[in-house]
Amino acid sequence: MSDLLWWVFASLAIGGGLGMVTRKNPIASLLFLVLTFFSLAALYVLLGAHFIAAIQVIVYAGAIMVLFLFVIMLLNLGHDYRPDVRGGAWIVAGFATAGLTGWLLTRVLTTEGAVVAQGGELEIAAAVREWNAVGAIALPLFRDYLVPFELTSVLLLVAIIGAVLLAKRRV
Repeated sequence: MSDLLWWVFASLAIGGGLGMVTRKNPIASLLFLVLTFFSLAALYVLLGAHFIAAIQVIVYAGAIMVLFLFVIMLLNLGHDYRPDVRGGAWIVAGFATAGLTGWLLTRVLTTEGAVVAQGGELEIAAAVREWNAVGAIALPLFRDYLVPFELTSVLLLVAIIGAVLLAKRRV
């Protein structure tokens, strides 16, 4: 039953992501993103990471979606919004996506790219057994990847400031 639920929620997450990037209406894209976030939260519950699932729902499906909705409303992106994307950009994006997907699949499916610990199990499974699910993510995040984590927060701050400035020009 757990495997079936995993496949259902994984399919919903992928479908929500595809629906998000293929919709022309920004509000519809936002709703598909909410579906993706809830599906990921359900996957976290199936993995036993209940705290991360709750944070996923509260922070991403709640607060971040409200922020996105405010930005969409402030920028007045209604039904008549059409992004100015040329035909060549779609081709480049398609090749980049196919190349990145191929590279990731090769890294994951080959033995050089596999993330396997000494005992032959996945590193994340060993870390979750040693600590808990939150500790297995938090410890490497704040110990090994502190600088990229902080740079990501600065990038998010710049994006929010840019959205406010764009909205302020239109008002």
